[in-house]
Amino acid sequence: MVAVTFIHPDGSRETHEAAAGDTIMDVALDHGVAGIIAQCGGACTCCTCHCWIEAPWLDCVAPPHADELEMLEYAWGRDARSRLACQVTLDQSLSGIVVALPEEQA
Repeated sequence: MVAVTFIHPDGSRETHEAAAGDTIMDVALDHGVAGIIAQCGGACTCCTCHCWIEAPWLDCVAPPHADELEMLEYAWGRDARSRLACQVTLDQSLSGIVVALPEEQA
């Protein structure tokens, strides 16, 4: 299992376990994490699962592909840590990853 910690805009945290191969979006939806809407269901055609990958984890995830970067142009509060949760696939090396959630989604 892979542990994922979500940090809400108010600073509260919640941690959930996921199977390797799941995405961060899958974990959020499976556990009802507020702040991840995932309107397109993981097709990388919206940016309603925008999140920020916290250091040092940002260096551990695969870099975003061109489609993800294009969608992130529409994300509220986009910065260098921004990713779409549907595009970050979890494996054992990411157990303990920390993800911050924005106050709003596009």
